[in-house]
Amino acid sequence: MITFNQVKVKFGILCLIGAMTWACGGNDSTADPEPDPVTKDRQALLTNLADNIIVPAYANFKTKLDVMLAKSQAFSTKPDAGTLAEFRQAWADAYVEWQKVELFDVGPANKVAMRNYFNIYPVSVSGINEYIADPTINLEVTASFDKQGFPALDYLLNGVGTTDAQIVAYYTAPTEGPKRLAYIKRITDHMNALITKVTGDWKDTYRTEFTTKTGLDIGSPMGQLVNGYVLYYERFIRSGKFGIPSGAMLNGVAAAEKVEGFYKKDLSKQLAQAAHQAAVDFFNGKGVTTGKEGPSFKTYLTALGAKDSSTGMSLADIINKQFDAANQKISVLKPNLYEEVKTNNAAMVAVYTEMQKAVRMLKVDMTSAMSIVITYTDNDGD
Repeated sequence: MITFNQVKVKFGILCLIGAMTWACGGNDSTADPEPDPVTKDRQALLTNLADNIIVPAYANFKTKLDVMLAKSQAFSTKPDAGTLAEFRQAWADAYVEWQKVELFDVGPANKVAMRNYFNIYPVSVSGINEYIADPTINLEVTASFDKQGFPALDYLLNGVGTTDAQIVAYYTAPTEGPKRLAYIKRITDHMNALITKVTGDWKDTYRTEFTTKTGLDIGSPMGQLVNGYVLYYERFIRSGKFGIPSGAMLNGVAAAEKVEGFYKKDLSKQLAQAAHQAAVDFFNGKGVTTGKEGPSFKTYLTALGAKDSSTGMSLADIINKQFDAANQKISVLKPNLYEEVKTNNAAMVAVYTEMQKAVRMLKVDMTSAMSIVITYTDNDGD
């Protein structure tokens, strides 16, 4: 932050009053420091992201999750084709909405590692069965990540049978059925507890901390936010949704079974699109409720005068142009990304390639312009 130097003014005034001479000396005065324009931009950026994107997006997600919880309870009370269909739809709706908040890996969500409990895939089927058999196994450990959250529900709603009748029979089995339903309640309760804590912390104290601490150090909200954003785009969208299933990050060996939403399958493109668009909107400061753009990474880069060294174009404009290129590649994919890997994998690789270009811009050019240090590591050569 730039501060004004203290200005010391010394007044020498000769005062002649009769036979007396007064030497009148001035006192030191200090002007109150004011933030420079770029720092003001950071505070406006953080305020807009908190009030118009993060907090309302969490509220929207909590609403969808509450519906899912209600449908889950209805299914547990009376497992049949109707309650299964309603639970499955509510799960899909909440899963899509989750894609719009998963990138907020800062503050409360980072502290409780919420992403790891909500969306680590592929799931461990054997692990889920082990947890069903033993309800005392701790869900709050690293080993539990791939046995809960939305991917586990994907398996439990779509993968335990090939027809709805078979799935209902899985939960109405006299001995094992109640244990299976109990596990659904256990993991959905855990999801609810986590999001309730995160949203509560934002409302209680973290919003003030987030919007007033405008530094760029590693532990600052801005430093953590930018690191979390770039990490999410690189590792969880580019790699998780496209690079790994297509084999682009596995020496060309495709792994269709590693797509997100593997058991539902035809939801996978929708999940990826929602996640990518949320990242784009966040970069541009697009309000969740109003749809209007406000202070953001884009406006901050503009305030910094960040430009591409080779073309002289605005860095923010170039990043948005690359986002558009990736979106275009995603849009031509069919809804079932599992089948795309199997039958049209070149299109999946093409998405990865366009997103990789955006990763370099975000991870190198953007963070350099912002003077923010990347604190996470990745081994793919970026």
